[in-house]
Amino acid sequence: MTDQAILDHIKSTVEADDIVLFMKGSPVFPQCGFSSLATKILDIIGVEFASVNVLEDMAVREGIKAYSEWPTIPQLYVKGEFIGGSDIMREMYESGELKALLQEKGVLS
Repeated sequence: MTDQAILDHIKSTVEADDIVLFMKGSPVFPQCGFSSLATKILDIIGVEFASVNVLEDMAVREGIKAYSEWPTIPQLYVKGEFIGGSDIMREMYESGELKALLQEKGVLS
């Protein structure tokens, strides 16, 4: 795939579900501590989310970094908007901002 095709694929993936987490591994078997933390936060909040295992496709792994202009994985998207990585998720969770954002976006009642 061309670089543009990868970015188009990522864009359609991000827009296909309300919450998308690009991560290493899967929610059931995360392959790094940061991805594990990200899935735990979403599980504790109680939202359903789609996940993309970047370890399965090197083009997606590199492409998501270009798409978001963010150098690390995991990356959380809500309603197509890039929210951040696990550190930002943790900070937002601890302050209550993440739950409020999810409610504001209509993905958590």
